[in-house]
Amino acid sequence: MPSSGQPVLHSVHGQTQGATWRVIAALVLREMATSYGRSPGGYLWAVLEPTVGIAALVILFSIGFRAPPLGNNFALFYASGFLPFVMFQAVSTKVSQAINQSKPLLGYPRVTLFDTILARFLLAALTQTVVTVIILAVIILAFDPAQRLDLAILIPCYGVAAALGFGVGCLNCVLITRYVIWQSIWSVLMRPMVLVSGVIFLHDMVPQPYRDWLEWNPLVHITGLSRKATYAFYSADYAGYLYPLGFALFTAVLGLLILQAFRRDLLEL
Repeated sequence: MPSSGQPVLHSVHGQTQGATWRVIAALVLREMATSYGRSPGGYLWAVLEPTVGIAALVILFSIGFRAPPLGNNFALFYASGFLPFVMFQAVSTKVSQAINQSKPLLGYPRVTLFDTILARFLLAALTQTVVTVIILAVIILAFDPAQRLDLAILIPCYGVAAALGFGVGCLNCVLITRYVIWQSIWSVLMRPMVLVSGVIFLHDMVPQPYRDWLEWNPLVHITGLSRKATYAFYSADYAGYLYPLGFALFTAVLGLLILQAFRRDLLEL
C-alpha cells in the first residue's frame, strides 16, 4: 500500500544520499592524501605553494610597472584579476583528470564517475578559496588597511569562476581521455589567456574592434566583476554573470552527457 511503502522509500532515498556524500568525502580525503601527502607540510604546502608563487609574481609586476591602471597599489590590482583566473584554471585542471587519475576507484560499485569529478572539484575550489582569502588579506593589511571589498559581487564572481572551471574541466575530461594530444594543445591555448582575459591590463584599454571580440571570452567578464568588487569607482559595464554562467552550464551539461554516454569506452582507453 502507498501509505506503508512511502516511509520505506524515504528511508532508502536518505540512506542512498548519505552513502553518496560519504563516498565523496572519502574521495576528497584520498585526493588530499595522494596529491599532497608526499609534500613537506602536506595540504598546508598545497596552500602555501600557490600563495608564495602568486606573491612573487605580484612583486615582480610591481617592480616592472610604476602605477596600475586602477588605484595606486599594483599588488591589489594584479591579484584582483589573477586570483579568479587561477580559480578557474585550478578547478578545470583538476576536474579534467578525473578519469585518468581515478580509474582504479571507478571499479568499485559505489563509486561513480560523477563522485570523482565532484570530489576533485570541491577540493580544488576549497584550496583556491583559502589561497584567495590569504593573499587578499595579506595585501590589504600590508598596503591599504582601509580597503573594502564588495563581497556581494566578489563571492558570486569566484563562484562563477569555479563553475566555469567545472564546466570546461568536464568537457576537457572527455577530450583528454579520448585524445592524449589534447592536453598539450590545451596547455598551449591557455598560455596567452592571462593576456586576453584582462588579468594584467584593463579591458577598457583595448582598442576597438578587439575589445568587443574579447568579450566573447567568459574570463574577461569574471576578471571585470572581480575588479568592480575591488574598486568602488570602477563600473565594468561590459562584465556580467549571465554569459560566463551560461557558458559554464553549457560546457558542464555537454561534458557530463558525453561522459555518461561513452563512460565504458573512456574507461577502457
